[in-house]
Amino acid sequence: PPYTITYFATRGRCAPIRLLLVDQGQDWKEVPVSFENWHKGDLKSTCVFGQLPKFEDGSLVLNQSAAILRHLARNHGVYGKDAREAALIDMMDDGVADLRLKYGLMIYFEYETGKDKYIKDLPNHLSKFEAILSKNKGGFLVGDKISFADYSLLEVLLNHLVLSPTCLNAFPNLKSFVEKMSARPKIKAYLESDGYKKMPINGNGKQ
Repeated sequence: PPYTITYFATRGRCAPIRLLLVDQGQDWKEVPVSFENWHKGDLKSTCVFGQLPKFEDGSLVLNQSAAILRHLARNHGVYGKDAREAALIDMMDDGVADLRLKYGLMIYFEYETGKDKYIKDLPNHLSKFEAILSKNKGGFLVGDKISFADYSLLEVLLNHLVLSPTCLNAFPNLKSFVEKMSARPKIKAYLESDGYKKMPINGNGKQ
């Protein structure tokens, strides 16, 4: 395969990268890393910022999940039709990243104490994306064609539906977005695969 992903055996920060690769019909090799091996430090010392994922595209080696996603988006034509759309897609993906960060902080540091408050506050965050999708009749975050930000949003929404299965009930555009994205043939097959279902969302087992 042309690409190699080195990461923990979780969905984690590689989830949108994998969704993009699947939907674009790309093959890749997974090199799973155990937390025990990671803490030994040998692999960590070879990563630019001491973090995974590590992504290899021939001789190009990238760390930082957002950089990997954007690299693949450029290579596979899911970065908008012009510079204006690309700027809007960047903005959307940054907005999704903000929500993913809030989710991650709750999952890893405040699950027992902050989960209920997080779920209660969730409509304030989801409403922003609902408004964006209600204005864009193409069914995507930007324009009338899928972009890497759509893979990011799908991944974050799928995680939140596990956390709170009713969280999209008040947001018809988000609900329809998840249904439409999940029905794309290659994504549908991937989401229904044993490999995907068995892979934990987060490294600490909480969801």
